[in-house]
Amino acid sequence: MPKRQDIKSILVIGSGPIVIGQAAEFDYAGTQACLSLKEEGYRVILINSNPATIMTDTEIADKVYIEPISLEFVSRILRKERPDAILPTLGGQTGLNLTVKLYEEGILDKYNVTLLGTSVDSIQKGEDREKFRQLMIDIGEPIAESQIVETLDEGLEFIKQIGNIFTQSFHHDHTRLTIPGLGLSGGNGTGLVGICVMDPSGHINCF
Repeated sequence: MPKRQDIKSILVIGSGPIVIGQAAEFDYAGTQACLSLKEEGYRVILINSNPATIMTDTEIADKVYIEPISLEFVSRILRKERPDAILPTLGGQTGLNLTVKLYEEGILDKYNVTLLGTSVDSIQKGEDREKFRQLMIDIGEPIAESQIVETLDEGLEFIKQIGNIFTQSFHHDHTRLTIPGLGLSGGNGTGLVGICVMDPSGHINCF
């Protein structure tokens, strides 16, 4: 791919605090990306809320902001630095989700910032569970039966609809359904919402 001559400066979004599932690997990838972009002659601006990373070293980027990776602070940086482009894919879900917000709020268009790496539509399809599920259905890719539920009652009703198809857990006489929290979507929750156990008679107990 030829070098973009119309781009002079790029804002790179870091991954923020190191949490289970992301951040450490993105620190390494982001560091290498910043160095490569600088080598190509681009001015690199970096935002990362975690000072305990390699990428926040002053030699990695031309300008480093150790600030919260939020819509408010990134908008301020875009207004001040006026980068030609933004690279969100090196910040994991933190960067991807923030970029979608910047797009939806019209911030990218307001400051005429080009999105590099992937499109907003692709990000949304990858991050939104329902859109991803529909995409798999549209292309004929087999997927596990699923449904987004917001209450325990909705979850129990869905279990009754699809029947006892869950993989047996270490309790050989029970079937266990684990309901994950918000960890994969970049939310604050990283634990479990609950665990439901169906006994051989079909009765469901949740705790």
